[in-house]
Amino acid sequence: MAFKFFPHTEEEIQEMLKVSGLSSLDDLYAEIPDSIRFKDEYELPEAMSEQEIRQLMESQELLNARLTCFAGAGVYDHYTPSVVPNIIERSEFLTSYTPYQAEISQGTLHYIFEYQSMMTELTGMDISNASMYDGPTATAEAVMMAYAAGKKVDKVLVSETVDPKVRRVVETYAKYHGIGIQLVKATDGVTDRKDLTEKLNAGGVAGMLVQTPNYYGIVEDYSGLADELHEKKALLIINSIAADLAVLKTPKEWGADIAVGDGQSLGIPMTFGGPGVGYMCCTEKLMRKMPGRIVGMTKDAKGQRAFVLTLQAREQHIRRQKATSNICSNQSLMALFVTVYMSLMGKQGLEEAANLSYAGAHYLCDKLVETGHFRLTYNQPFFNEFCVTYDGNVDELQEECLDNGFMAGVKIDEHTLMFAVTEKRTMDEIDELVDTIKEVCHE
Repeated sequence: MAFKFFPHTEEEIQEMLKVSGLSSLDDLYAEIPDSIRFKDEYELPEAMSEQEIRQLMESQELLNARLTCFAGAGVYDHYTPSVVPNIIERSEFLTSYTPYQAEISQGTLHYIFEYQSMMTELTGMDISNASMYDGPTATAEAVMMAYAAGKKVDKVLVSETVDPKVRRVVETYAKYHGIGIQLVKATDGVTDRKDLTEKLNAGGVAGMLVQTPNYYGIVEDYSGLADELHEKKALLIINSIAADLAVLKTPKEWGADIAVGDGQSLGIPMTFGGPGVGYMCCTEKLMRKMPGRIVGMTKDAKGQRAFVLTLQAREQHIRRQKATSNICSNQSLMALFVTVYMSLMGKQGLEEAANLSYAGAHYLCDKLVETGHFRLTYNQPFFNEFCVTYDGNVDELQEECLDNGFMAGVKIDEHTLMFAVTEKRTMDEIDELVDTIKEVCHE
């Protein structure tokens, strides 16, 4: 019996092999080393009923450790209103994923337009694109934008206080686009402005990438940074955790030319590391250098409000050498997710969540320091994430906390832990974590 969901029949496979000059599928994979080939039998269960499948999946789910999370470093355990999943499944939003046919994609185009509007308000910038894959790739694209906008430039400066994971992605993109990356060193957890000035005066700089709060959770003071860069015809790129901008100074207020980062903090569950959603906003001057697409609002022939794609500088439409990056699948579903989240939370809700996170982090920090076994690593202002230096074995401490149901921060080095607190963490949970740590310290 032929099943339409089986892609190829045996006859079709043999015909393709013949055209390719091969005699078997083994010949097709001959270049793959034998040492890395899978030779065992697949552990596939027998056929099951729907109820049996449900029971199997529920039993597998129970194998996951349910930890109270005090870790961050780019991914945060924020509250997700239960109504969000229900709204994003409505049919008017689940229209064409790639909305080239505006007449049948108004739902998708509408929420992307609202997403753009909200992100420009959150960052203070003029223009937002229709979202990107994640924060690191959005940041790499921003570096490429700065390079493309410059004249007689060959490098971009990156502060050492930028998340190392983001830096590695930026360095990978830059390598294959001929962009030199120079690190500006950090002093006491913040960007060394003297080192920056020296590298900037050397010339050939297209822009600089900084982060706020930075990798160590510190809220850096970037006063005068934009002016110093603009004097040298260089652009300022600021990477931020989206939710933090509800109360912190916006990239626009710092004088940024491009604002990027990840929107996972806007209610997207951690889900074992993804997906997130990258945002990118910029000044109006740079909008034609922006990758991806922008949705605009107009009127149709009947005078009704309508939404369309605009400024699509992509290789499908113009000469490849003049095109910006090819961002086809733009994480549209996750853009919808954060749009619904921000609509439900509103300005007040976003501010309250941010303030609760701030208060919880400072409460935890004070409690840890009170134990006598921790000290604040950097004497700098922090938001909801901070580094502490521990006088014992960090690995053993984290292991004991795991056994007691806590994910106790992110290990930075042999003696440093970075803790994060969100609005989901209660005072009771924080106290329980500290009590667990005290027991470990006194063993």
